[in-house]
Amino acid sequence: MAKKAKETVILELKGLTIIADYFVICSGESTTQVRAIAEYIEAEFRNKSMRPLSVEGLRYAHWVLIDYGDIIVHVFEDQTRNYYELEKLWLDAPRVTVEEDEGVHRKRDVTTVKGERYRQ
Repeated sequence: MAKKAKETVILELKGLTIIADYFVICSGESTTQVRAIAEYIEAEFRNKSMRPLSVEGLRYAHWVLIDYGDIIVHVFEDQTRNYYELEKLWLDAPRVTVEEDEGVHRKRDVTTVKGERYRQ
């Protein structure tokens, strides 16, 4: 992920909740970096003619939530991510591994927290 987002995790929530199909969780080292990551994500989606339903937390940038309906992006400052441990709330959610291939992102392997792997 551009702008040096750290520890990016994609959780597949289909069948677990009606909130969203995917959570994308990443973090930055400072509020300045969190803001830059969030703004970059918004710009990339906007280039694909996708606008968020809402954006929360951008002003203080400790935890920015960008809601695209089926996809919700969480950009955390490191300390805030460690405090809330959002991934632990969704232990049953498979983690999606995304590989980058010549600028094209595609879903490949999915690993559950229990270590089970399957290919999509």
